[in-house]
Amino acid sequence: MSTVDGLDSKSVIVTGAGSGIGRASALAFANAGAQVVVADLNDASAKETVAAIEDQGGRAVTVVGDLSDPAVVDRVVTTALDAFGAIDVLVNNAGIMDRMSAAHETEDAEWERVIRINLTAPFLLTRAVLPHMLEAGRGVIVNTASEASLRGSAAGAAYTASKHGIAGLTKSLAVMYRDKGIRANAIAPGGTATNIQVNVAENALGPATLGAYMGNVGRPAAAETQAAAILFLASDAASNINGTILPVDGGWSAV
Repeated sequence: MSTVDGLDSKSVIVTGAGSGIGRASALAFANAGAQVVVADLNDASAKETVAAIEDQGGRAVTVVGDLSDPAVVDRVVTTALDAFGAIDVLVNNAGIMDRMSAAHETEDAEWERVIRINLTAPFLLTRAVLPHMLEAGRGVIVNTASEASLRGSAAGAAYTASKHGIAGLTKSLAVMYRDKGIRANAIAPGGTATNIQVNVAENALGPATLGAYMGNVGRPAAAETQAAAILFLASDAASNINGTILPVDGGWSAV
């Protein structure tokens, strides 16, 4: 078990924790002594993450379901309180890609699904945990934004809009609750080795246009690299960092 300031025995919710950055983050928090609610859409993947945490001597519970459903959000909050007695850290990590579609190629269903999962679901869960953080007088929220929250050339219209929204939500939270003991920050991952799916439409303008910019991505990061940044932002070492969108992209945002 590692030593990370302020995380031992804390109650942490990590969404999308069945794989990728979410799983790496859940394991990192558990290794730092935190108790973790593993929230994911996939039951088997969530249970694998919990088993891995328990194998390293940690404590974790699962909540399975679509986080854009308010009933699932309520279950996540209730589970955290029942299992661990508090909600100290929320990591809004779950998300999906779009089809790299340009705006005129984006169908209603694609737009609505991406916005619902990538932006509305984090808002719903954030809104649900805030009363408990306010009552405790403390709390940390870490969102997974994206390189697409910093530029217009990293994804399609829906994903880019959703991740710009996450950046705006993060900054709004930082301002609104800065005097209430609650911090909010986000990481903006660049290329990262995860299992997120991109179903690109053949001969579409979006992928053809974006391909010209993808040479700047650089070497993909490991999910554990992104998790380390999330862990830092949640820790006491980042106690004076609030409202930041932290690129973890190997310098892509500097190109």
